[in-house]
This record gives sequence, structure tokens and C-alpha cells, in this order.
Amino acid sequence: MDPKPIRIGLIAELTGPLSFMGIANANLTTMLVGDINAQGGLLGRPVALVIEDGETTESVAKAKAAKLIDVDKVDLVVGGIYSSTRQAIKSEAVTRGRTLYIYTEQYEGQESDPLIFCTGPVPAQQVEPLIPWLMRSTGAKRFYLPSADYIWPHLLNKAASRVVRANGGEIVGEEYFPLDTVDFRRTVQQIMASGTDVVFNTIVPPGLTPFLEELHRAGFGKRGGKIVCTYFDENFFNLVPPEQIEGLYSCLDYYQEIDDPFGRGLLRRYSDRFPGSAMFTAGSGCTGHYRAIKMWEAAVHEAGTVERDAVIRALDHARISEGPGGPAEMVPGQHHVRMNMYIAQAQSGRFKVVRNLGPIGPNERMLTEEFQLSNVG
Repeated sequence: MDPKPIRIGLIAELTGPLSFMGIANANLTTMLVGDINAQGGLLGRPVALVIEDGETTESVAKAKAAKLIDVDKVDLVVGGIYSSTRQAIKSEAVTRGRTLYIYTEQYEGQESDPLIFCTGPVPAQQVEPLIPWLMRSTGAKRFYLPSADYIWPHLLNKAASRVVRANGGEIVGEEYFPLDTVDFRRTVQQIMASGTDVVFNTIVPPGLTPFLEELHRAGFGKRGGKIVCTYFDENFFNLVPPEQIEGLYSCLDYYQEIDDPFGRGLLRRYSDRFPGSAMFTAGSGCTGHYRAIKMWEAAVHEAGTVERDAVIRALDHARISEGPGGPAEMVPGQHHVRMNMYIAQAQSGRFKVVRNLGPIGPNERMLTEEFQLSNVG
């Protein structure tokens, strides 16, 4: 092989409140890059993976993105979990560095930079199918929105509120808390007093565990209340006792119980190589990382080069015929992915898929005039 490597820079939350997710993302990406090199690399060149710890801190992620651009001279940047982390990475990798960036986490949508592709679900694939189904299935009408105070919860709540009201429901409360909040007694009291049917939760770690504990202690589930948390996956069963989340609804692009030979084989291979608590799941962004690396690999093959603009043109219509949760394809002009989606419910310490929604498009903004590669620097 040509000794000059193609470089991928990965920013993963290896420490901090989201480390159980970030470690899984780093594990999977390491495995996939190893697969590429075992098959001879890309374009006759090895692929080098440079992993940086974002520490679940925006300022650190920003500094690490700058290092990947200025020192490591990477051809691609991948990663980030919080939307605020995405913005921090974007400021260095994209706005200043003019480098291709793939964001892999389920998020609020609306990212429309010509140099950014997104491989996780957005509101059109989560809240828009989930909430009407839940309201029809359970008769729920009254929703309370306890939230972390950053970009994703604010915009996801706007989408959820719109769908709730369009289906004859109402929002009885909406609150935002700093990420380090751990005392939710007053909010839970308000939830219990308001006659809330559904808690639509966007509180994230470290506040998630004390919030769910307080909600359970108050008897919300016992009285028939429903919890919805779109990002909740199998990893979170390690953080929260099963009885506290019994019946919780989630909506993601993959769950470990899906009976798909490819997905089961991938999960088995990951679990054999990386046993422990950092599991291969969708909410962590593992599935988004899988699509990112495999679609980028396909785009480089098609382009015959790692030159940024040529890769972007190919990535704009990239697809994979198999993957965790099923096949997936980039929607041309949108820089987001059409993929299979599933509604699942926590039952006795595991997720059971209760509705296979099939392939759903992201319904994101089309990049038209701004999608002129000659103008992106």
C-alpha cells in the first residue's frame, strides 16, 4: 500500500457523563477502520484513525477538533454527541478548517452546512411517528416536557409540541435545567399535580438518573403515567433500575432484539471484541458511526480520491445495502439519511420492539444554491 495514510479524526466522549456512550463509539469505529485496512485499505492507502477524548465538554471538543485539523491534517472528522458539542467541533473543523464532518448522533435536525453530513435520526423520524402512535394507542393527551438546557431539547420540544397539539393534545409544562442539575423534587411534584399523562423527557446524564428515580418514587408509573425518551437505548439499563423505567417508550433506528442476521452478526462480533458495559446501541450513536464510516468508504471508492469536494458529491447519494437496523441511504441534497425506524418499550429490563415503522425519510432542508462546492472554500 501507499504508505501515506488517509486520516480520520474521531472525537469521542471517553470520559465525563457520556463516557459509556463515547467509549462504544470509539470501539466500533476502531473495529470498522480495522476492517478497511484488513481488506487492503482505501485506494491502496492505509486508513489511520486518530481518536481524541471530547471529555463531554464543549471547550475540550473544540480544542481537540482544532488539533485534528492543524496537527493531524485529517481528511474527515467524525463524532460528538451533544448538539452543543457538534457546534463546538463545527467551529474548528468546518467553519475554520473547511474539512468534511459527519455528525452521527440522533438530534434536533436543521444542520445544513455543505460540509456536514448527519447519519442519525431527526424529529421527522422520531417524534412525528412516535407521538401520534402513542396518543392513539394509550389515549394520552397531557404532556410535560422536562429538559436539559441546550440546543437539542429546545428544538426537539418545539417539534414534539407541534405534533402533540396537531393531534389534539396539550403541553401542561415545559422546563429547562442546567446539565448538572440533580434535584428534581419540585418538578416531579408539578408533574404529579398537573394530571400529566406523558413525560416527554430530554434530561440527559448526569441528571437523568436522579430525575427518573424521583419520578418513580412519586408513583408516576403506578398511576398509569407514560415516559417517552427518544434517545433511551440498552446502555441505559446499566444506569437505571429496571422498575424505574418499566414501560418507557423510545424511538430509534436499531434495537438489539431486532431479528436481522446482519445486525445480529455485527452485534455478536462487537460484543466478543469489546465485552462490558459500553454496548453497541443506537442511542449512543454507534449506528450513526457505522453509517458514517461505511457511507464515507463507499463515497471514497466512487470518487477515486479523498479530495473533499469529490467525496462530498459521492457521499450525497451514498447508500449501504445492509447495516444495523437495515439498509440506509443518504437523501440527495439533504445530507441526512433515510433509514428504518422502530418504536420500542422497556419491559422487564430489556427493550421490546412494539412497532416497526419501516424506512422513514429525514424531511430536512434541501441544500440548493448553497450546495455549490465551488463556494465552500
